[in-house]
Amino acid sequence: MKKYYQETAKTVLERVNSRGTGLTGEEVEKSRERCGWNELVEGKKKRIPQIFLEQYKDFLVLILIASAIISGILGDAESSAVIIIVITINAILGTVQTVKAEQSLQSLKNLSGPEAKVLRDGAAIIIPARELVVGDVILLEAGDMVPADGRLIENASLKINESALTGESLAVEKSISAISEDVPLGDRTNMLFSGSFVTYGRGKAVVTDIGMETEVGRIAGLLKSTSEKQTPLQANLEDFGKKLSVLILVFCGILFAINVFRGENIGSAFMFAVALAVAAIPEALSSIVTIVLSFGTQKMAKEHAIIRKLQAVEGLGSVSVICSDKTGTLTQNKMTVEDYYVEGKRIPAAEIDVDDPAQRCLMDYSILCNDSTNENGVEIGDPTETALINLGSRYGIEAAAVRSDYPRTDELPFDSDRKMMSTLHSIDGENRMIVKGAVDRLLELSEHIQTTEGLREITDEDKRMIRQQNRVFSMEGLRVLAFTYRQVPEGHTMTPEDENHLVFLGLIAMMDPPREESKDAVAECIKAGIRPVMITGDHKITAAAIAKRIGILQDLSEACEGADIEDMSDEELRDFVTGISVYARVSPEHKIRIVRAWQERGMIVAMTGDGVNDAPALKQADIGVAMGVTGTEVAKDAAAMVLTDDNFATIVKAVANGRNLYKNIKNAIQFLLSGNFGAILAVLSASVTGLPVPFVPVHLLFINLLTDSLPAIALGVEPSDSEVMKDKPRAAKESILTGKFLSKIAVDGLVIGTMTMIAFLTGYHQNGALLGSTYAFGTLCLARLFHGFNCKSDRPVIFTKRFFNNKWLLGAFLLGAALITAVLTVPGSETVFKVEMLNPAQLGTVYLYAFSSLPIIQLIKWVRKE
Repeated sequence: MKKYYQETAKTVLERVNSRGTGLTGEEVEKSRERCGWNELVEGKKKRIPQIFLEQYKDFLVLILIASAIISGILGDAESSAVIIIVITINAILGTVQTVKAEQSLQSLKNLSGPEAKVLRDGAAIIIPARELVVGDVILLEAGDMVPADGRLIENASLKINESALTGESLAVEKSISAISEDVPLGDRTNMLFSGSFVTYGRGKAVVTDIGMETEVGRIAGLLKSTSEKQTPLQANLEDFGKKLSVLILVFCGILFAINVFRGENIGSAFMFAVALAVAAIPEALSSIVTIVLSFGTQKMAKEHAIIRKLQAVEGLGSVSVICSDKTGTLTQNKMTVEDYYVEGKRIPAAEIDVDDPAQRCLMDYSILCNDSTNENGVEIGDPTETALINLGSRYGIEAAAVRSDYPRTDELPFDSDRKMMSTLHSIDGENRMIVKGAVDRLLELSEHIQTTEGLREITDEDKRMIRQQNRVFSMEGLRVLAFTYRQVPEGHTMTPEDENHLVFLGLIAMMDPPREESKDAVAECIKAGIRPVMITGDHKITAAAIAKRIGILQDLSEACEGADIEDMSDEELRDFVTGISVYARVSPEHKIRIVRAWQERGMIVAMTGDGVNDAPALKQADIGVAMGVTGTEVAKDAAAMVLTDDNFATIVKAVANGRNLYKNIKNAIQFLLSGNFGAILAVLSASVTGLPVPFVPVHLLFINLLTDSLPAIALGVEPSDSEVMKDKPRAAKESILTGKFLSKIAVDGLVIGTMTMIAFLTGYHQNGALLGSTYAFGTLCLARLFHGFNCKSDRPVIFTKRFFNNKWLLGAFLLGAALITAVLTVPGSETVFKVEMLNPAQLGTVYLYAFSSLPIIQLIKWVRKE
């Protein structure tokens, strides 16, 4: 069966059992029984308790819950309470973020028109849009929202803004003529689509699809079937948690076995193994990551990027492909005059000479044959007409003054069949008709041409040169208007028959130009190993021209249309995407397939968009980026990040922030794990050599809660490193726990553990196990605080300005040092913390052992660097 746009209006009416006067009440009920209501169906939503419980699925969290239960059973209520509080806070944060994100479909429902003007029983009535049925005849005029998909059956210069569905910025001129070939949605000029807006003219259409069968409904279906991707950090932390848990359980199992083998009570040995597991697992890690990402969102908000989903902050840092919309993101979303063509010469807009009679005449006539206005910065009218007004203002020629000098006395509005617009003015004592429109059409009607010598007959050579220039403009993605004029008798009322015997004046070429910063941003992407790709609903030539200007496209062979990939298998598309940088005239399904193809190649994909048609791909992408100025609520709800300036360059800044954040989070993890590993090594070495255990559970709890968390958070807000954009994106499946990363943790932990054991042995030989335990406790706490400075960078920082450039780390160090000093020296704390009070000499010994780990690790970094 043919598609509706391929059939005549009469055939479509018959096919949906309707007529030009609309349906009767009885026919409406029959149609509703078949097709239902005109509304979007929402899928089953998860309840908040279910979302909350899902936050506990993480393997590391399950281990902690088990540890908390065991600790409680064995009498360590404090440890149990702390663990439960920490993981509950994390679960609440995760639930809030998830609930906020599940709003895409509701915004789609809000997009559907609330009311519709419809013919029922031969009379025009207004009904809720929900009550429309297939076969209803709807009436539309400027300002109306289209309430359902339909086939146009009557047209009076109807223009409709379909940018939310197609991404094309210009309003579409509608026609009732059937279209024989198979064309994409943006070229179905005889169809109307739910959620689009009428900007000009009037029309009548028969409803062909409602609810979930409309184009918006199909997008809602895609949204429901599209699963959100885990960011690399989420995947990494999940993998990291499982591996870390296994390692810790192995260590604790070994320790338990050693203690039992040595004849220790099984209950006591088990209790200490559990305490060590709790100490070794960085239960505050999720909270620390959340806090660090929150700081990142605040910084990015100041740089015009609002983060809706915290994990997206870091996810941006691992992006390897950015699929960007064209209009408003890479371009200014504002039509601008680029060139004149007058008297056989191409003149850039910046070089127009308003003192030249022919150029001034073209400027004045473009303002007169024009319905747009721009008063006090408020633009009203068609974007192409507004561009002509703005060019005049740029040269000090205001539209109001020109129109006052040459008032309009008659007009023939633009018509999609005539492809022209005409206005009548009194100019220099003549009754002059100005005609603007399509180049080929006006050339057919032109008999003379204006030159520096005056008027003369237009020749075939003149027409050939004009058509050639028009082709050049078109190949550069420019929209071209021709301007002509003729003299008509006084008192004459214009008719379309007067639009002939014209004098050709010139061409004006316009485009939505690239943002000034787009070219630099694209170059920065490429330098950082990120592949920029343009995906747009606009025409291929226009898209390719913009892409070439800003460096995305090198050759036209790298551009294609949605139709080119329509029949490709997923495997074919996966191979195809690597050679394509520009996709034009694409549908929502095409966008999702392109994003998936890159993901299947192991790439982390960011997708930008502003329209309803972009929402499914925004959700499918690893990082969805919506436009805050021009974007629909649907796109914003589906996205992880919203740009408040709709600027591609902001995405590149966000990528740099994301890379720095990942680096900082990784440094914080290194800080936590190397310190924990040092503690484990100290305990293991004491157990193996038959020495008393260096720590009691309260020591480990104090370290976890007070001397670990603040430095880790401070490392997470380490000042940005500009060098990160010189690195290639990390692999999508690269784990945090790489061999290199583990070796750093092992070496750092070995140094900290060794200094801790030296301190323990010193105290043990001075005055027994209690002093040894106090020395070990103090040294481990302070060594971990000093270790924060080691974790700032993979390079030595001890003799550089960078050592002091993080005020938060300095503050965390001073606060932590003050707390541990108080525990070791203030009377009364010895009972709570099971320590021996230290005199100044003993405290100095502890500080010396703890500080020694800093220069040793810095020296190792220097050797590694060499």
